Amino acid sequence: MTAYRTATAAAVAVAAPLLLATWAAGPAQAHGAPTYPVSRVAACSPEGGSLIRTAACKAAIAANGAPFTAWDNLRVAGVNGRDRQVIPDGQLCSGGLAAYKGLDLARADWPSTRLTPGGTFTLTYSSTIPHTGTFKLYLTKPGYDPARPLKWSDLPAQPFATATDPALVNGAYRIKATLPSDRTGRQMLYTIWQNSSTTDTYYSCSDVVMSGGRATPTPTRQAGTSAEGAQETTAPAEQEPTPTPTKASPSPTTASPTPATTSQAEATAPDHLAPAADSTSGGSSAALPLIAGGTAALLLTAGAAVSLRRRR
Repeated sequence: MTAYRTATAAAVAVAAPLLLATWAAGPAQAHGAPTYPVSRVAACSPEGGSLIRTAACKAAIAANGAPFTAWDNLRVAGVNGRDRQVIPDGQLCSGGLAAYKGLDLARADWPSTRLTPGGTFTLTYSSTIPHTGTFKLYLTKPGYDPARPLKWSDLPAQPFATATDPALVNGAYRIKATLPSDRTGRQMLYTIWQNSSTTDTYYSCSDVVMSGGRATPTPTRQAGTSAEGAQETTAPAEQEPTPTPTKASPSPTTASPTPATTSQAEATAPDHLAPAADSTSGGSSAALPLIAGGTAALLLTAGAAVSLRRRR
């Protein structure tokens, strides 16, 4: 009997850490999306704060038939650089995925970010785990009509900026780039992230307004208000991002070509999507799998203890 109890205790001791490791690995299934300039999928996700209540997001969710809970998982496997051959015209924002079809709605009132033609900006791509790969940034051609479905012919043949293997710092990739100087009004910032560590390619649409156009007011949550009762305010055109205290981190990766220093107007991403050391993925905290795993381990240990007491 003593030998049996010893064997049972040893089995529990081995199984508990393994289960803990399995649940803790949960965040590795999550990926990322741009939070500045805010992407459609991030704005219209449950983590998008008050942006999810905009008319465009409501229409996108209705067309989709479900909320964009997996906002960080818009990816297509096996593209291998053949983006224009694999992703159909009119489906660039969804990556051709039925689960994200609401993002392809052609309308001019999507949540948008104001940028300056010819100015510099820093793309913030929120993520949970590091991947190697290349980011390619495109800005729609002059004359782009947001009331029509986005097509490949709306984008230049070459990106205006690229960045390969930037560092993942405090939950985000940050890529500094210089915008084309000949765009005005509403445009689409289209981001392609082709992984080299996996077979996946990620696609993102961020609506932007260049100087001379009118941005859709970006609702922000005032301190002390709930999500349901939050007051909506319009971000100033020349608002600078509010610094978030973090550990010292490297400067943002500079995309090729190297941008010149120019004044810029940047808005703050929704609170729930702001990158942090323990950034969220798909609405789930990275700490939750650890808690779940720890709880499971404790339950296993307690069960074993009860079993031992009954056999004495």
